[in-house]
Amino acid sequence: MLKVVGMGPGELRAASSEAVAAVEEAQVVVGYSTYLRPLGRLLEGREVVASSMMKEVERCRIALERAAAGERVALISGGDAGIYGMAGLVLELCRERGLVPGRHLSLEVIPGIPALSAGAALLGAPLMHDFAVVSLSDLLTPWEVIERRIEGAAAADFVLVIYNPRSRRRQWQLGRAREVILRHRSPETPVGMVKRAYREGQEVVVSSLAELPEEAVDMQTILFVGNSRSWSWQGLMVTPRGYGDKYRL
Repeated sequence: MLKVVGMGPGELRAASSEAVAAVEEAQVVVGYSTYLRPLGRLLEGREVVASSMMKEVERCRIALERAAAGERVALISGGDAGIYGMAGLVLELCRERGLVPGRHLSLEVIPGIPALSAGAALLGAPLMHDFAVVSLSDLLTPWEVIERRIEGAAAADFVLVIYNPRSRRRQWQLGRAREVILRHRSPETPVGMVKRAYREGQEVVVSSLAELPEEAVDMQTILFVGNSRSWSWQGLMVTPRGYGDKYRL
């Protein structure tokens, strides 16, 4: 049995009871070492297979092989396993190897709180209306494709949630993305910056497109770029749904 487990934004307190139970029932726990660290006591008495970043395919292969051999395996994913997580890669490998879930192995995806939900809660209500999610990592997706998606979402006035905005090796992409968004948004458009949501060192900052502190942004940051109606107030960020247009508030 393989359970692909979304453990939420970081600390164990943000994980669902179903996710915790999946780890407790596992014989083998596989995951990125950074995501395994907060599990602490849950890993006691279980075989732990930890690896570094960029080893996603290897982790999924190991998890599938052990599960196909009859072991109870929990493959750990940060946030939600189906949002930039491990669920999609597991299913890709199943298809390539002819492993049919329900026939050759038992497979279940356990949902978790995604970073966008965690960050939005800390900011207030930036996602109360339509939004689009884009990752700025061009390791697997060509930058031309990413930029085209940013352009389309900005032109359509979606709130933009930006994952993987900047790293030590990828420093120009965020500036370029901001240039594209500014073709369609005012420089005063609010931007929420959430770093290490619900983990030690958490930071929440509301800035603007014009004043976004790019140097402070890293891979543990998620950005929320407001639409044309979003506003900031008392350190919070809100995108109105439209109730004020229809009802007297």
